Amino acid sequence: MLKTVGFKNPPGLAMTLPEEYRNDIFFWGPNPSPDKRCSKGTDEWGAVWDNIGVCSLGEVKKFPLLDWADFPKLHIPDVTEKRRWTGIEQAREKAGDRFLCGNGFSIYERLHFIRSLENTWIDIYENPEKLCELMDILTDMNLYAIRQYKENQFDGYMFCDDWGLQNSLMISPDHWRQFWKPRYKRIYDAAHKAGLVTILHSCGYIADILEDLIDAGLDVIQMDQQMNMGLDLLHERFAGRITFWCPVDIQAVMVYGNERTIRAYCREMTSKLGTSQGGFIARYYASPQSVGHTPQAIRVMCEEFMEIHGEIENGTFQYIEK
Repeated sequence: MLKTVGFKNPPGLAMTLPEEYRNDIFFWGPNPSPDKRCSKGTDEWGAVWDNIGVCSLGEVKKFPLLDWADFPKLHIPDVTEKRRWTGIEQAREKAGDRFLCGNGFSIYERLHFIRSLENTWIDIYENPEKLCELMDILTDMNLYAIRQYKENQFDGYMFCDDWGLQNSLMISPDHWRQFWKPRYKRIYDAAHKAGLVTILHSCGYIADILEDLIDAGLDVIQMDQQMNMGLDLLHERFAGRITFWCPVDIQAVMVYGNERTIRAYCREMTSKLGTSQGGFIARYYASPQSVGHTPQAIRVMCEEFMEIHGEIENGTFQYIEK
């Protein structure tokens, strides 16, 4: 993992596949997490979740801060509570020789879990000061977590913010740069100072801010979709500059592809998003039932990634150079 992310000629393909194949990352996070997303019920912020029963993740149906006048009454979880961090001292030992990654906290998704998407987007124009105040609270939570992970010899730091629709960003790139980029940079600067690799999960069409994320200090982008941006675009603009951590495209190839197309996509993605020096981590989607992935499709993908791993080990895998 470290050689892959550092572009230091890894001896094989780093991967996070089901345990019967191989998983190179061990995750640890505070429990309970201030950013826990519920299936049903009320979370620590007061957001009420519901679920239609397809997967474990629910959807917020009642938002705790629809009116900024109620901001003083918003319950803000205390990230410093010792109970959340019980067991962190054993995380390194449990991880063994795997990459030890600490879970962080969203600074966009949590905003719209609190305010709703519509209000969050309106706040950019009508309530920017309040928006920034709440965003800074979330940013400071991340900075506290980074200090805990540094003290306990973690390798990486990850949180999730889905920014993309199918063919564009949810907000204008200029507004993203104005409001979110400086806060991502604060978090990533602190993580790098702590010796942590920075990782972001973000799905949808995010090509318009990927350059900015690299500039802010992002080391690894975990994206489950690639076809909406195109492997060629991602290859030409970003390969060799950031590490991609991806399964086969979860909305297209994994759902509609046959064995031949899944295997071919594994190879095309690895060769275009990675380089012979590193830069690509293979993955499977951990909630396959929610997106219609069959056991056969998962098996084919994993087998092909394992085959590619063997070819990288013996030096026969061919990357597509720019």
